[in-house]
Amino acid sequence: MAMRRQLREKLSRRGGIVYCAIIYGILFLPIAVIVANSFNATDTKPYMTWKGFTFAWYSKLFSDRALLASFGNTMVLAIATTVIATVMGTIVAVGMYRYRFRGKGIIDALLYIPVVIPEIVMGISLLVLFTSIQLPQGMASLVIAHVTFCLPFVIFNVRARLDGYDQSLEEASMDLGANKLETFFRVTLPMLAPGIAGGALLSFTLSIDDVVVSFFVNGQTMTYPLKVWQSIKSGVAPDVNALSTLILAGTVLLVVLTQSKLVPGIAAKLRNRRAHVLRARVSAEESPVHQKEEL
Repeated sequence: MAMRRQLREKLSRRGGIVYCAIIYGILFLPIAVIVANSFNATDTKPYMTWKGFTFAWYSKLFSDRALLASFGNTMVLAIATTVIATVMGTIVAVGMYRYRFRGKGIIDALLYIPVVIPEIVMGISLLVLFTSIQLPQGMASLVIAHVTFCLPFVIFNVRARLDGYDQSLEEASMDLGANKLETFFRVTLPMLAPGIAGGALLSFTLSIDDVVVSFFVNGQTMTYPLKVWQSIKSGVAPDVNALSTLILAGTVLLVVLTQSKLVPGIAAKLRNRRAHVLRARVSAEESPVHQKEEL
């Protein structure tokens, strides 16, 4: 019985290892293929036959103005979408949390529509809307479209943070002399910062990765995902793989920095410096009062 149990545990352990290897292989094998093909020396379509190692595609990348322009458009679009959606979503979430008004439940339900409907339906509906109001298709229509489907994610993240929020902190701040604006920026906003950051990161990720909605409203403005989608018809060129590899390397570097002690250490130093400045300011304001009391 003991030998059977040990054999069963051994097989279960090895089965778990094989299962994890299969899952991670499915997740990371396509990424490995992209990275490998960015160094492939082949120049014949569909660029899948390995013909040696080269850095030529990276040098060609920086001379491909159309590809770099599409990547620049994507970054501008993602940053603009993130800023607008984060600001609007935070304001909407705080307003809906604090105030009660007629139709609040309907608005709550409508927020889920951009999340659950298929992207192709949203793309067609936005195209019809922009055509009916005669809005020129380009960067402006792309920003409006991306803000539309990113806004609910910011609202949901900030509202989740507000569920555990103690409003007595704001009351204490105003009792100590702060006005509503100072209370919002010094008390409310820091408390909501994790939810706001999560919503902003989601907005940036969704915007930089979107193809379907952008296809309907981009006009003549080409984004990087659309450029990659176009190149699939003739085989993804290795210079596209090279740019994808650079983006991947930047993402990995960002994750390593945020998960290491470097960024939290810098943030802690900045917080300590700010606290020191505030203490010095308070002591400077209190010293004349003490001098008057002594006189």
